Amino acid sequence: MCSIIHKVTEQSSTTHLVVLGTQDSDWSKFGLNEQELKFVTNELANEHLSVSVNQYSRTVFIECFKDQKTESQSLEKARERGAVLVKKINALKLEEVELVSASDSDLSLFVAEGMALANYQFLKYFTDASKKENSLKSILVKAEDEAIQDLNALVGGALHARDLVNEPLSFLTAVKFSEEMVRLGKEAGFKVDVLHKKQIESLKMGGLLAVNRGAIEPPTFNILTHKPENAINSKPIVLVGKGIVYDTGGLSLKPTANSMDIMKCDMGGGASVVGILYAIAKANLPIHVVGLIPATENRPGGNAYAPGDVIHMMDNTSVEVLNTDAEGRLVLADALCYAKKYDPELVIDFATLTGAAVRAIGKFGIVAMGTAGEDVQKDLNESGYYTYERLAMMPFWDEYKELLKSDIADMTNLGPAEAGQITAGKFLEHFTSYPWMHLDIAGPAFLSGDDHYRLKGGTGSGVRILFDYLSKRSSC
Repeated sequence: MCSIIHKVTEQSSTTHLVVLGTQDSDWSKFGLNEQELKFVTNELANEHLSVSVNQYSRTVFIECFKDQKTESQSLEKARERGAVLVKKINALKLEEVELVSASDSDLSLFVAEGMALANYQFLKYFTDASKKENSLKSILVKAEDEAIQDLNALVGGALHARDLVNEPLSFLTAVKFSEEMVRLGKEAGFKVDVLHKKQIESLKMGGLLAVNRGAIEPPTFNILTHKPENAINSKPIVLVGKGIVYDTGGLSLKPTANSMDIMKCDMGGGASVVGILYAIAKANLPIHVVGLIPATENRPGGNAYAPGDVIHMMDNTSVEVLNTDAEGRLVLADALCYAKKYDPELVIDFATLTGAAVRAIGKFGIVAMGTAGEDVQKDLNESGYYTYERLAMMPFWDEYKELLKSDIADMTNLGPAEAGQITAGKFLEHFTSYPWMHLDIAGPAFLSGDDHYRLKGGTGSGVRILFDYLSKRSSC
């Protein structure tokens, strides 16, 4: 995936121009003649904050911004404006545009981010893909080399995560998912080790093996490593991603409409971890990060695990299975057990885990909970607002764990209907012995329609917040 954002040092008189400013900005510096300047001024006075001027040899887009209540909202409005611009640019069949600022508050990188994310397409399976392809190929920005490198790395990671989520099971089996991780690792510069079924059996990963029993395709367990020589952390940060490449619900079969029909997205957490490793490797962040992704289908095949079964996890915890559609927590539990071998500084898991998370806050944020200290939660929360991948922190009281008691095993894999997103987190907590955060991305990971630069289908949710968090952590 090529970089779309490029550095420019001098403003061109021929390149299509996007000028960013406020209603107080001096628009006369950007090649507008007297008549064009009068037109722009009148439009802005009438609260038309996006104005385009056709100069025949080029188009000049005037984008006027108003103050928002918070910096977070200002940055998000800039990204959203970028998404609107992309539609106009592609409608005009323009291939290259240059962003310039007419105000002291330069929003160019954030508009460029929104443009690059909104310019995404997943055209692989169209026979006329070349005809559908967007025209925009290059966004020129006046910024430091490192800022542009980081932004391209971030966008690349998010878009690769989208690609993985949008791939159907007919392509992206667990084994193929692993092959894609290896390919992206070679491209970006992170290491990938793939454990296959015999190795998974030797590790006694009972959750991953149980979920895989109804599938024809074997499972994989994937270890992604970014460990630069100048890493600032002696203990790694471990990211765990749910990699259910397709979820039928198993024997607790899902209904098709508005449920099973989109369950290729159930590896969205795993895709986000891949995207994060891709981004930090491309940006050469000096931080040691390990990604763990258990991958399998959840099918109701001939030997599928059944409600009422008791399975043993990697740490030998016995779990009574009350519902085979609560499978994500079973594969994550094994990965969380495996994470202990690293003596990690912090573990964060990502998963499209519960419908309860969607019902709680919808598509507008990420349900979060965990045992990491206040400093970690504060920093993650700040990154959430900065990237507008906001966290909704849930209460995590001990009483929720009581709802997972079993009559015949150490615990069940399912609590009552109430607070389902929290009891799922409490299940995972049992398998941790380190500072840990659980991010349930079920709401924002896959959308039924465009939401500005978050397009229909896979969104890459989780990549941008963690890239920001890890960037700031690596500069400590």
